[in-house]
Amino acid sequence: MSHTRQHLTPADLTPLTRAALGPPRTPVAVTRLRGGTKKGVYRLHLDDGSTAVAYVWSPDEDYWDADPPDPRDPFSHGTGLDLFTAAHDRLTGVGVRTPRLLYADATHAHLPADAAVVEDVTGGSLEAALRRDPRTAATALRHLADALAVLDAQRGPAFGKVALVDNGGTSYGVSCERRVLDGGLRSVEEAAVREARVAAVRTELADLLRTLAAAVRPRARHCLVHGELGPDHVLLTPDGLPALIDIEGLLYFDAEWEHVFLELRFGPHYDVLRTPDLDPDRLRLYRLAMHLGLVSGPLTLIEGDFPDPETMRGIAEFNLGRALSLLRTVS
Repeated sequence: MSHTRQHLTPADLTPLTRAALGPPRTPVAVTRLRGGTKKGVYRLHLDDGSTAVAYVWSPDEDYWDADPPDPRDPFSHGTGLDLFTAAHDRLTGVGVRTPRLLYADATHAHLPADAAVVEDVTGGSLEAALRRDPRTAATALRHLADALAVLDAQRGPAFGKVALVDNGGTSYGVSCERRVLDGGLRSVEEAAVREARVAAVRTELADLLRTLAAAVRPRARHCLVHGELGPDHVLLTPDGLPALIDIEGLLYFDAEWEHVFLELRFGPHYDVLRTPDLDPDRLRLYRLAMHLGLVSGPLTLIEGDFPDPETMRGIAEFNLGRALSLLRTVS
Protein backbone atom coordinates (compact mmCIF):
# COMPACT_ATOMS: atom_id res chain seq x y z
CA MET A 1 0.00 0.00 0.00
CA SER A 2 1.45 3.30 -1.03
CA HIS A 3 -0.83 5.56 0.97
CA THR A 4 0.22 6.93 4.33
CA ARG A 5 -1.06 4.76 7.16
CA GLN A 6 -3.04 6.60 9.80
CA HIS A 7 -2.75 5.18 13.28
CA LEU A 8 -5.75 5.62 15.52
CA THR A 9 -6.07 8.39 18.11
CA PRO A 10 -7.79 8.47 21.53
CA ALA A 11 -10.75 10.22 19.87
CA ASP A 12 -10.98 7.44 17.24
CA LEU A 13 -11.01 4.76 19.94
CA THR A 14 -13.35 6.47 22.42
CA PRO A 15 -16.62 5.02 21.01
CA LEU A 16 -15.21 1.48 21.05
CA THR A 17 -13.80 1.95 24.56
CA ARG A 18 -17.12 3.19 25.93
CA ALA A 19 -19.05 0.37 24.28
CA ALA A 20 -16.64 -2.16 25.78
CA LEU A 21 -16.10 -0.75 29.26
CA GLY A 22 -19.03 1.55 29.90
CA PRO A 23 -19.82 5.20 29.09
CA PRO A 24 -17.66 6.74 31.85
CA ARG A 25 -14.43 5.24 30.47
CA THR A 26 -12.43 7.42 28.11
CA PRO A 27 -8.94 6.75 26.71
CA VAL A 28 -6.75 9.75 27.57
CA ALA A 29 -3.90 8.29 25.51
CA VAL A 30 -3.32 5.31 23.22
CA THR A 31 -0.09 3.52 22.35
CA ARG A 32 0.17 1.44 19.20
CA LEU A 33 2.14 -1.60 20.29
CA ARG A 34 4.99 -2.78 18.10
CA GLY A 35 5.12 -6.12 16.38
CA GLY A 36 1.69 -6.45 14.80
CA THR A 37 1.81 -6.88 11.02
CA LYS A 38 -1.78 -8.03 10.46
CA LYS A 39 -3.82 -6.03 12.97
CA GLY A 40 -3.48 -2.86 14.98
CA VAL A 41 -2.83 -3.44 18.68
CA TYR A 42 -3.44 -0.38 20.83
CA ARG A 43 -2.99 -0.01 24.57
CA LEU A 44 -5.80 2.16 25.91
CA HIS A 45 -4.71 4.36 28.83
CA LEU A 46 -7.98 5.14 30.55
CA ASP A 47 -9.03 8.14 32.61
CA ASP A 48 -9.21 6.08 35.82
CA GLY A 49 -5.57 4.97 35.48
CA SER A 50 -6.42 1.47 34.24
CA THR A 51 -5.52 0.03 30.85
CA ALA A 52 -7.02 -2.27 28.25
CA VAL A 53 -5.97 -3.33 24.75
CA ALA A 54 -7.87 -2.81 21.50
CA TYR A 55 -7.39 -5.03 18.45
CA VAL A 56 -8.34 -3.50 15.12
CA TRP A 57 -8.52 -5.48 11.87
CA SER A 58 -8.43 -3.03 8.99
CA PRO A 59 -6.43 -2.68 5.75
CA ASP A 60 -4.58 0.29 7.27
CA GLU A 61 -3.26 -1.95 10.05
CA ASP A 62 -2.30 -4.92 7.82
CA TYR A 63 1.13 -4.65 6.23
CA TRP A 64 0.81 -7.84 4.20
CA ASP A 65 -1.53 -6.52 1.52
CA ALA A 66 -2.66 -10.11 1.21
CA ASP A 67 -5.72 -11.49 -0.48
CA PRO A 68 -8.71 -11.92 1.83
CA PRO A 69 -8.07 -14.93 4.06
CA ASP A 70 -9.36 -18.23 2.75
CA PRO A 71 -10.55 -20.19 5.79
CA ARG A 72 -10.13 -23.50 3.93
CA ASP A 73 -6.36 -22.98 3.69
CA PRO A 74 -4.86 -23.84 7.11
CA PHE A 75 -2.01 -21.36 6.58
CA SER A 76 -3.93 -18.57 4.89
CA HIS A 77 -3.52 -15.06 6.25
CA GLY A 78 -4.45 -15.50 9.94
CA THR A 79 -6.40 -12.33 10.48
CA GLY A 80 -9.93 -11.35 11.40
CA LEU A 81 -12.34 -11.10 14.29
CA ASP A 82 -14.06 -14.42 13.52
CA LEU A 83 -10.75 -16.31 13.66
CA PHE A 84 -9.85 -14.48 16.86
CA THR A 85 -13.09 -15.20 18.72
CA ALA A 86 -13.11 -18.86 17.66
CA ALA A 87 -9.51 -19.28 18.85
CA HIS A 88 -10.21 -17.38 22.08
CA ASP A 89 -13.22 -19.57 22.85
CA ARG A 90 -11.34 -22.79 22.08
CA LEU A 91 -8.32 -21.89 24.22
CA THR A 92 -10.44 -20.62 27.09
CA GLY A 93 -12.59 -23.73 26.91
CA VAL A 94 -9.61 -25.99 27.58
CA GLY A 95 -8.11 -23.74 30.24
CA VAL A 96 -5.21 -22.25 28.27
CA ARG A 97 -4.72 -18.62 29.28
CA THR A 98 -5.09 -15.83 26.74
CA PRO A 99 -6.07 -12.20 27.39
CA ARG A 100 -9.73 -12.11 28.43
CA LEU A 101 -12.08 -10.91 25.73
CA LEU A 102 -14.06 -7.95 27.05
CA TYR A 103 -15.89 -6.89 23.91
CA ALA A 104 -16.06 -7.84 20.23
CA ASP A 105 -17.70 -5.79 17.50
CA ALA A 106 -18.22 -6.98 13.93
CA THR A 107 -20.87 -4.33 13.16
CA HIS A 108 -18.40 -1.47 12.50
CA ALA A 109 -20.62 0.68 14.71
CA HIS A 110 -17.69 2.21 16.63
CA LEU A 111 -14.87 2.01 14.07
CA PRO A 112 -14.91 1.34 10.32
CA ALA A 113 -13.36 -2.06 11.03
CA ASP A 114 -13.82 -5.23 13.05
CA ALA A 115 -12.51 -4.62 16.55
CA ALA A 116 -12.20 -6.17 19.98
CA VAL A 117 -11.16 -5.03 23.44
CA VAL A 118 -9.23 -7.42 25.67
CA GLU A 119 -7.61 -7.26 29.07
CA ASP A 120 -4.14 -5.76 29.21
CA VAL A 121 -1.80 -8.51 30.43
CA THR A 122 0.80 -6.38 32.14
CA GLY A 123 3.71 -8.64 33.10
CA GLY A 124 5.68 -8.07 29.89
CA SER A 125 6.58 -10.69 27.32
CA LEU A 126 8.28 -14.00 27.93
CA GLU A 127 10.89 -12.82 25.42
CA ALA A 128 11.80 -9.91 27.73
CA ALA A 129 11.82 -12.18 30.79
CA LEU A 130 14.20 -14.62 29.11
CA ARG A 131 16.64 -11.73 28.67
CA ARG A 132 16.24 -10.01 32.04
CA ASP A 133 14.64 -12.26 34.63
CA PRO A 134 15.74 -15.92 34.39
CA ARG A 135 13.83 -17.04 37.49
CA THR A 136 10.49 -15.63 36.29
CA ALA A 137 11.20 -16.99 32.81
CA ALA A 138 11.96 -20.48 34.12
CA THR A 139 8.63 -20.63 35.96
CA ALA A 140 6.76 -19.31 32.93
CA LEU A 141 8.45 -21.87 30.66
CA ARG A 142 7.29 -24.72 32.89
CA HIS A 143 3.72 -23.39 32.81
CA LEU A 144 3.99 -22.94 29.03
CA ALA A 145 5.06 -26.59 28.73
CA ASP A 146 1.91 -27.52 30.69
CA ALA A 147 -0.22 -25.42 28.32
CA LEU A 148 1.38 -27.12 25.31
CA ALA A 149 0.55 -30.51 26.80
CA VAL A 150 -3.10 -29.41 27.10
CA LEU A 151 -3.14 -28.28 23.45
CA ASP A 152 -1.47 -31.52 22.37
CA ALA A 153 -4.20 -33.52 24.12
CA GLN A 154 -7.02 -31.85 22.14
CA ARG A 155 -8.13 -33.74 19.08
CA GLY A 156 -9.73 -32.24 15.99
CA PRO A 157 -11.87 -34.23 13.56
CA ALA A 158 -9.84 -32.79 10.67
CA PHE A 159 -6.89 -30.49 10.09
CA GLY A 160 -7.41 -26.78 9.59
CA LYS A 161 -8.25 -23.51 11.28
CA VAL A 162 -10.28 -23.86 14.47
CA ALA A 163 -12.95 -21.44 13.20
CA LEU A 164 -13.49 -23.71 10.19
CA VAL A 165 -13.17 -27.18 11.73
CA ASP A 166 -15.20 -26.45 14.86
CA ASN A 167 -18.05 -25.39 12.56
CA GLY A 168 -17.90 -28.63 10.57
CA GLY A 169 -15.81 -27.33 7.67
CA THR A 170 -12.92 -29.04 5.91
CA SER A 171 -9.64 -27.68 4.57
CA TYR A 172 -8.19 -28.02 1.11
CA GLY A 173 -5.76 -30.87 0.66
CA VAL A 174 -5.37 -34.43 1.81
CA SER A 175 -3.01 -34.15 4.78
CA CYS A 176 -0.91 -31.85 6.93
CA GLU A 177 2.32 -33.06 5.36
CA ARG A 178 1.00 -32.44 1.83
CA ARG A 179 -0.04 -28.90 2.77
CA VAL A 180 3.43 -28.25 4.22
CA LEU A 181 5.09 -29.66 1.10
CA ASP A 182 2.97 -27.48 -1.20
CA GLY A 183 3.70 -24.43 0.93
CA GLY A 184 7.41 -25.20 0.97
CA LEU A 185 7.51 -25.52 -2.82
CA ARG A 186 5.66 -22.21 -3.15
CA SER A 187 8.13 -20.58 -0.74
CA VAL A 188 11.03 -21.76 -2.91
CA GLU A 189 9.48 -20.14 -5.98
CA GLU A 190 8.62 -16.89 -4.16
CA ALA A 191 12.07 -16.65 -2.56
CA ALA A 192 13.91 -17.49 -5.79
CA VAL A 193 12.42 -14.40 -7.44
CA ARG A 194 13.74 -12.21 -4.62
CA GLU A 195 17.03 -13.85 -3.61
CA ALA A 196 19.74 -15.06 -5.99
CA ARG A 197 21.10 -17.64 -3.53
CA VAL A 198 17.73 -19.40 -3.55
CA ALA A 199 17.41 -19.13 -7.33
CA ALA A 200 20.79 -20.88 -7.66
CA VAL A 201 19.54 -23.98 -5.80
CA ARG A 202 15.78 -23.84 -6.38
CA THR A 203 15.69 -27.27 -8.06
CA GLU A 204 17.75 -28.88 -5.29
CA LEU A 205 15.55 -27.34 -2.57
CA ALA A 206 12.36 -28.52 -4.29
CA ASP A 207 13.80 -32.01 -4.75
CA LEU A 208 14.79 -32.18 -1.09
CA LEU A 209 11.29 -31.11 0.02
CA ARG A 210 9.75 -33.86 -2.10
CA THR A 211 12.23 -36.45 -0.79
CA LEU A 212 11.52 -35.50 2.82
CA ALA A 213 7.76 -35.58 2.21
CA ALA A 214 7.97 -39.04 0.62
CA ALA A 215 9.45 -40.40 3.88
CA VAL A 216 6.49 -39.24 6.00
CA ARG A 217 4.08 -42.01 6.92
CA PRO A 218 0.33 -41.20 6.95
CA ARG A 219 -1.25 -40.22 10.25
CA ALA A 220 -4.78 -39.10 11.14
CA ARG A 221 -4.19 -37.41 14.50
CA HIS A 222 -4.57 -33.61 14.69
CA CYS A 223 -4.03 -31.55 17.83
CA LEU A 224 -4.36 -27.86 18.65
CA VAL A 225 -1.42 -25.80 17.40
CA HIS A 226 -0.81 -22.05 17.86
CA GLY A 227 1.43 -21.94 14.81
CA GLU A 228 3.64 -18.96 15.68
CA LEU A 229 4.40 -19.52 19.33
CA GLY A 230 7.56 -17.52 19.85
CA PRO A 231 8.44 -15.93 23.20
CA ASP A 232 7.13 -12.62 21.84
CA HIS A 233 3.66 -14.20 21.56
CA VAL A 234 3.57 -15.12 25.23
CA LEU A 235 2.70 -12.39 27.73
CA LEU A 236 3.09 -12.85 31.47
CA THR A 237 0.40 -12.10 34.01
CA PRO A 238 1.44 -10.16 37.13
CA ASP A 239 1.89 -13.52 38.91
CA GLY A 240 4.15 -14.79 36.11
CA LEU A 241 1.78 -17.12 34.29
CA PRO A 242 1.90 -17.27 30.48
CA ALA A 243 -0.94 -15.93 28.32
CA LEU A 244 -0.88 -16.65 24.57
CA ILE A 245 -1.46 -13.81 22.09
CA ASP A 246 -1.70 -13.52 18.30
CA ILE A 247 -3.98 -16.53 18.40
CA GLU A 248 -5.87 -16.02 15.13
CA GLY A 249 -3.85 -18.75 13.42
CA LEU A 250 -4.93 -21.43 15.94
CA LEU A 251 -5.52 -24.65 14.05
CA TYR A 252 -5.74 -28.40 14.27
CA PHE A 253 -2.53 -29.73 12.80
CA ASP A 254 0.55 -31.82 13.55
CA ALA A 255 2.32 -31.08 16.81
CA GLU A 256 5.58 -31.28 14.84
CA TRP A 257 4.70 -28.00 13.08
CA GLU A 258 4.42 -26.26 16.46
CA HIS A 259 7.62 -27.79 17.77
CA VAL A 260 9.75 -26.87 14.75
CA PHE A 261 8.76 -23.24 15.37
CA LEU A 262 9.26 -23.52 19.15
CA GLU A 263 12.74 -24.96 18.65
CA LEU A 264 13.60 -22.17 16.20
CA ARG A 265 12.34 -19.34 18.41
CA PHE A 266 13.20 -20.59 21.90
CA GLY A 267 16.67 -21.88 21.02
CA PRO A 268 18.53 -22.93 24.18
CA HIS A 269 15.31 -22.71 26.21
CA TYR A 270 13.45 -25.19 24.00
CA ASP A 271 14.42 -28.25 26.06
CA VAL A 272 11.81 -27.38 28.71
CA LEU A 273 9.12 -27.43 26.02
CA ARG A 274 10.30 -30.55 24.18
CA THR A 275 7.74 -33.34 23.81
CA PRO A 276 8.42 -37.06 23.37
CA ASP A 277 6.85 -39.02 20.51
CA LEU A 278 7.38 -36.44 17.78
CA ASP A 279 7.87 -37.99 14.33
CA PRO A 280 11.44 -37.32 13.11
CA ASP A 281 10.42 -37.57 9.44
CA ARG A 282 7.76 -34.88 9.88
CA LEU A 283 10.21 -32.73 11.83
CA ARG A 284 12.74 -32.87 8.98
CA LEU A 285 10.18 -31.86 6.34
CA TYR A 286 8.55 -29.20 8.49
CA ARG A 287 11.88 -27.69 9.55
CA LEU A 288 13.00 -27.10 5.96
CA ALA A 289 9.58 -25.82 4.87
CA MET A 290 9.41 -23.43 7.82
CA HIS A 291 12.86 -22.00 7.15
CA LEU A 292 11.90 -21.44 3.51
CA GLY A 293 8.65 -19.74 4.51
CA LEU A 294 10.64 -17.47 6.83
CA VAL A 295 12.74 -16.44 3.84
CA SER A 296 9.96 -15.81 1.33
CA GLY A 297 7.51 -14.23 3.79
CA PRO A 298 9.77 -11.49 5.17
CA LEU A 299 11.24 -10.72 1.74
CA THR A 300 7.71 -10.28 0.39
CA LEU A 301 6.63 -8.14 3.35
CA ILE A 302 9.44 -5.61 2.93
CA GLU A 303 8.41 -4.95 -0.67
CA GLY A 304 5.62 -2.89 0.89
CA ASP A 305 5.83 -0.14 3.51
CA PHE A 306 6.56 -2.28 6.57
CA PRO A 307 8.24 0.12 9.03
CA ASP A 308 11.08 -2.16 10.19
CA PRO A 309 12.53 -3.78 7.06
CA GLU A 310 15.94 -4.48 8.62
CA THR A 311 14.42 -6.84 11.20
CA MET A 312 12.58 -8.73 8.47
CA ARG A 313 15.70 -8.87 6.32
CA GLY A 314 17.58 -10.32 9.29
CA ILE A 315 14.92 -13.01 9.78
CA ALA A 316 15.13 -13.92 6.10
CA GLU A 317 18.93 -14.05 6.18
CA PHE A 318 19.05 -16.26 9.28
CA ASN A 319 16.51 -18.72 7.86
CA LEU A 320 18.19 -18.76 4.47
CA GLY A 321 21.40 -19.82 6.20
CA ARG A 322 19.55 -22.62 7.99
CA ALA A 323 17.83 -23.84 4.80
CA LEU A 324 21.09 -23.89 2.84
CA SER A 325 22.85 -25.77 5.63
CA LEU A 326 20.08 -28.40 5.61
CA LEU A 327 20.59 -28.72 1.86
CA ARG A 328 24.35 -29.17 2.32
CA THR A 329 23.97 -31.86 4.97
CA VAL A 330 22.03 -34.14 2.61
CA SER A 331 23.92 -33.44 -0.61
